[in-house]
Amino acid sequence: MSELVKRYTASVSFDQRLWRADIQGSLAHAEMLAAQGVISRADLSAIEQGLARIAQEIETGGFEWKLDLEDVHLNIEARLTQLAGDAGKRLHTGRSRNDQVATDVRLWLRGEIDLIRALLADLQKALLALAEKNVETILPGFTHLQVAQPVSFGHHMLAYVEMFSRDADRMADVRKRVNQLPLGAAALAGTSYPLDRERVARTLGMEGVCQNSLDAVSDRDFAIEFSAAASLVMVHVSRFSEELILWMSQNFGFIEIADRFTTGSSIMPQKKNPDVPELARGKTGRVVGHLTGLIMLMKGQPLAYNKDNQEDKEPLFDTADTVKDTLRIFAEMVGGIATRPQVMEKAALKGYATATDLADYLVKKGLPFRDAHETVAHAVKAAASHAVDLSELPLAVLKQFNPAIEKDVYDVLSLRGSLGARNVLGGTAPAQVRAQIARHRARLG
Repeated sequence: MSELVKRYTASVSFDQRLWRADIQGSLAHAEMLAAQGVISRADLSAIEQGLARIAQEIETGGFEWKLDLEDVHLNIEARLTQLAGDAGKRLHTGRSRNDQVATDVRLWLRGEIDLIRALLADLQKALLALAEKNVETILPGFTHLQVAQPVSFGHHMLAYVEMFSRDADRMADVRKRVNQLPLGAAALAGTSYPLDRERVARTLGMEGVCQNSLDAVSDRDFAIEFSAAASLVMVHVSRFSEELILWMSQNFGFIEIADRFTTGSSIMPQKKNPDVPELARGKTGRVVGHLTGLIMLMKGQPLAYNKDNQEDKEPLFDTADTVKDTLRIFAEMVGGIATRPQVMEKAALKGYATATDLADYLVKKGLPFRDAHETVAHAVKAAASHAVDLSELPLAVLKQFNPAIEKDVYDVLSLRGSLGARNVLGGTAPAQVRAQIARHRARLG
């Protein structure tokens, strides 16, 4: 093989990160072979000692990775043969690199999913802490980026807790399908050796065995499904990032992000740039791109295994790394967010955010909602013409729009009155927000 082809087809430069999974799978396979009488107990002992030595060498940086050996699997097998002799050569009995690599990737990805779920929990806890500090903080709620109704800032943070909670649930669901054993499918058709695949699955803590040998070695649905779940994580991060960027700008000024998560300008000394959320927003495109790449990788492949599948690892590895790094830094960054309640409240007063409350008030006085809606529209027009808030219109002026309006309307028109009135399950009233925080804390432990 030419040197160019060696470099082009080799994967050891990136798949060596699978070494722990490769050794874990090999140990389970060897133990089963010995139990089935395919290899001797002496061979098993030599294999176990050799793999323990290899693990130590890799951990301490003493293992020599060779490009000529193409991938992580052949590198480890070659070193095992040096250490254990013929016993090392017997390890590959009843398996192929096709089912071996599929098993290794699944074992590795299972661990990554567990890490990501823990990091999602950390981020949710950070958001809960920020929400708890700001239950009574009034934020203008937006639709179409126009001021709509006042909401609790804590309530707004809980919206992201819900998103990341769903992400964790999705990851848990994906894990079930990742955690299936391909080993024993061999190259594509199974093997003539009397393997006990269920035993290997139990040893590795896997939830089941892939039931079709062709599908076992060629399936990458689990990688695509993980990438889809990871893309949704990043989409939620990106939406949050967009709001943080807006809120931090001088035009909003709702929050401050701690200096350690921002940078200055090379030319403008007054600048404090939200680089972390901006970069996370950009990295979202990278993760979604990997998802698209994996789908395109699989779309035209005939059964069973094809060399194309070597291209699944780099996007999968980068997706997991990007999601983990992003969640770690966001959990820390959220802990350093400071709110500016007075600025938020002033902004909420700009858009007649309690107009719906006035409509609801009139409905409770007996007016049909559509009529109340039209009446309030006239009131807002009048307030706008005088450059005042609805709550600043004199009672006599408000009565001109409907004689049923009384002095108690001012309780309804206040921002805090509006907030407290939304005391329905899932609403923004402080009592509901506190109840939701308690629910999430109990769920996260």
